[in-house]
Amino acid sequence: MAHIVTLNPPVREDWLQQLADVVTEPAELLQLLSLDQHADLAAGADARKLFALRVPRAFIARMKKGDATDPLLLQVLTSRQEFIDAPGYSTDPLDEQSSVVPGLLHKYRNRALLLVKGGCAVNCRYCFRRHFPYQDNQGNKRNWQAAIDYIATHPELDEIIFSGGDPLMAKDHELAWLVDALEKIPHLKRLRIHTRLPVVIPARITEGLCQILADTRLQVLMVSHINHAQEIDDELRFGMQMLKRADVTLLNQSVLLRDVNDDAQTLADLSNALFDAGILPYYLHVLDKVQGAAHFFVSDEEARMIVRQLLAMVSGYMVPKLAREIGGEPSKTPLDLQLRQE
Repeated sequence: MAHIVTLNPPVREDWLQQLADVVTEPAELLQLLSLDQHADLAAGADARKLFALRVPRAFIARMKKGDATDPLLLQVLTSRQEFIDAPGYSTDPLDEQSSVVPGLLHKYRNRALLLVKGGCAVNCRYCFRRHFPYQDNQGNKRNWQAAIDYIATHPELDEIIFSGGDPLMAKDHELAWLVDALEKIPHLKRLRIHTRLPVVIPARITEGLCQILADTRLQVLMVSHINHAQEIDDELRFGMQMLKRADVTLLNQSVLLRDVNDDAQTLADLSNALFDAGILPYYLHVLDKVQGAAHFFVSDEEARMIVRQLLAMVSGYMVPKLAREIGGEPSKTPLDLQLRQE
C-alpha cells in the first residue's frame, strides 16, 4: 500500500491580504534582504519604469538574506541590463498582440487561451508578456462573454486555457461564473489553468476554488510555473494536496534562465521537489526573446547539453520537454537533444 504523507494545514493569511502586501521599490527589496549596500544591484532601480517591480512579501520570505545571487531574487529584481536593446528581441516575441476577440487567443487548432486577468501577483523580469497591451484585453464579464460566444461557435475547440497575466487573480466567484459558462459548451472537454500565483502566494488555493474545480464536468489541469526548488515550501505542498483531492492534474512548466537554473543539478533538484509535491515536470522553455530579458538567455546548444545531463540524473518521467514557442506555429516546437555541430 502506498504511503501518503498528509501535511498539517498551515496557518494562512487571506490571499487577498497577501496580494496587497507587496514590495514595489527595489531599494526596499534590497533592504529587506540585507543587500542595500550592493551598488551593482541598486543600479538597476530605474528599470521599474520599463516594467514595474512587484513582489509579495510571502515570496520574499523564501529568499536568502545577504545572498546577491539568490535564484528567487534574480527573477524579480530590476536590472540595468533591461535597458539593452538586444538584436533579435521584440516587444511581442510570440506574435500575440492580435486577438480574435478581446482577451481570447486562438493560437492552436483545438485549444484557445483566455486571458482571464491582466495582472500578476509577481512581475517576473523575463515575462514574455511584459509589453502586452492588457488595456485592450481587459478581464471582465463583457469580454469573457464575447470569448464564450466565440468558443461556442468553434466546435474544433476541446480545451480552454486560462492564462493572463495570471488567471487566479480572478476571485473565486468570477472563476465559478466562467467555469459554469464553459462547461455548458458541449464540445469542450478540458480546462487548463496556467498560473504562478499559488507558487508566490500558496494561500490562493482555497477550499472554494477546489470545490469549483471538483464540481465541474470538465477535466481540469493546473500548470504551475516554478523555476527553482527553493520556491517550493510546505504551504505550497499543502495547496497541491488540496488540488489533488479535487482531482486536478498537476503539471509544471519552467523557463531556463541564466544564473537561476541553468545547470543539470539545479534542474534535478527541481524535478525531485516537484514530484515530491505531486507535480509532474511538463515543459522546460528556452527564453522567449522579449525585449528587456536578454541577460537571462541560455543558448539552444547549452540547453540541450543541460537536459542530456539531466536525463542521467533523474527518471525519464521527471525530465521536462525542452521546447520553445514560435509565433504562428500550430504547437510548441520541441528542441531535439542531438548536439549540433557548428
